[in-house]
Amino acid sequence: IVDQPLVSSDFNHDPASSSFALDQTKVIDGRLVRVMSWYDNEWGFSNRMADTAAAIGGVL
Repeated sequence: IVDQPLVSSDFNHDPASSSFALDQTKVIDGRLVRVMSWYDNEWGFSNRMADTAAAIGGVL
């Protein structure tokens, strides 16, 4: 969870799948929530694949 203003380059090589931007997430009309998040698609995906490989390797 990110609670300060940042730009996309702040998330290069971030291992998280996604970081929610609290300052840009809003409730609209009391019913709809617009959630904004930042991510480094290739790096985050690679980290999740490494996690998956480790989990499968632990079962074998």
